[in-house]
Amino acid sequence: MDKYLRYLFILVFAFIAQMIDGGIGMGFGTSLTTLLLSIGTGTALASASVHLTEVFTTLVSGASHLKFGNVDRKLFTYLVVPGIIGGSLGAYAAVRFESVSVIRPFVSGILLLLGIWIIVKFVEKKDVLEREYETLHRKHLIPLGLVASFIDAIGGGGWGPISTPVLVANNTQPAKAIGSVNAAEFFVTLSISATFFLTLPAIDWRIIAPMIIGGVLAAPIAAWIARKLPHRALGIAVGTLIILLSLRTILKATGIGFPF
Repeated sequence: MDKYLRYLFILVFAFIAQMIDGGIGMGFGTSLTTLLLSIGTGTALASASVHLTEVFTTLVSGASHLKFGNVDRKLFTYLVVPGIIGGSLGAYAAVRFESVSVIRPFVSGILLLLGIWIIVKFVEKKDVLEREYETLHRKHLIPLGLVASFIDAIGGGGWGPISTPVLVANNTQPAKAIGSVNAAEFFVTLSISATFFLTLPAIDWRIIAPMIIGGVLAAPIAAWIARKLPHRALGIAVGTLIILLSLRTILKATGIGFPF
């Protein structure tokens, strides 16, 4: 593939990935890391490139969600602090231990079960859905932020796919879960990127630039979509995406092909 066409493809892919991520709270890091690995980028460099891109996209996305009223202050506060700590530790581990082949299928198995759980909950709920929303206690939010950010840094994606489904599955309003996770992600990503920048020998900005452009263009549109879509539809969409991404990772780890 011509190098300019390759960069255009990365830009378009980043735009689509950010539309998914900003709209339902996950998918950007996972999608782009998968793309970079498929074109021969090393594991740590792929994660570093995605997170450096996300410094820009999450800033725009988080600000957009804040503007549209999608951010819950309690969720944001108790996710962002442990997220910064866990992300920094995970980035350091990603550089020291390149192979994450054992971690990804295990995490994907947990996410697969969460995805099924979410769909069941939102299919069953009807008129009572609005009255059942609640916010997790900090004793649950703090370990969630630590685990999600650590896995995100190691695997190039995981902050959204872990944080968002756990919140939604525990009756957090989907738009608030998505917006709060996106807003906190900027600070988490900044800490991860700083760690990678200090520990990796080189960064390929030619790959990062088109990802930044595509992601930043899509972020405000995706935040608007998250506000406008029905909560039930958002919850089911979150569960469906988790199942598909998790199945893909598990099947590929066992050597079985997957349609995408």
